[in-house]
Amino acid sequence: MKKDIHPDYKKCKIKCVCGNEIETGSVQEDITVEICNACHPFYTGNQKILDSEGRVERFKKRYEQKK
Repeated sequence: MKKDIHPDYKKCKIKCVCGNEIETGSVQEDITVEICNACHPFYTGNQKILDSEGRVERFKKRYEQKK
């Protein structure tokens, strides 16, 4: 292998918006994610809709069934 062409591999903390932190190794120092295994609906069994722009309401309004 050639010297000085690979990035430094160091310990990294992955931080979720729910507050969960996971320590791993990466070339980046800190990583922030929106969803992790502590708050993902598949693992928790609770459905949580992240809607920051009103997309769910627009979808429901557009496709609501007319009687």
